[in-house]
Amino acid sequence: MCLAIPGKIVSIEDNSNPKMAKVSFGGAIKNICIDWVPEAKVGDYVLVHVGFALSIIDEKEAEETLKLIRDIDNSSEL
Repeated sequence: MCLAIPGKIVSIEDNSNPKMAKVSFGGAIKNICIDWVPEAKVGDYVLVHVGFALSIIDEKEAEETLKLIRDIDNSSEL
């Protein structure tokens, strides 16, 4: 099973090859390849799997997914 996590693009490295962006996952910043979503821009939410942005999603969908992940994490602590 694969899991893609939503993150928010905070900056884009325009001169990199492959095209890379800094993406925030709840405050943790990671370098992510955005070659597969060339239309992505700063402020967009992207679904990320193993360092690659797979698609752009809207903010509401991203927040709902992050809430579900937090709920799963919280329930596993019980």
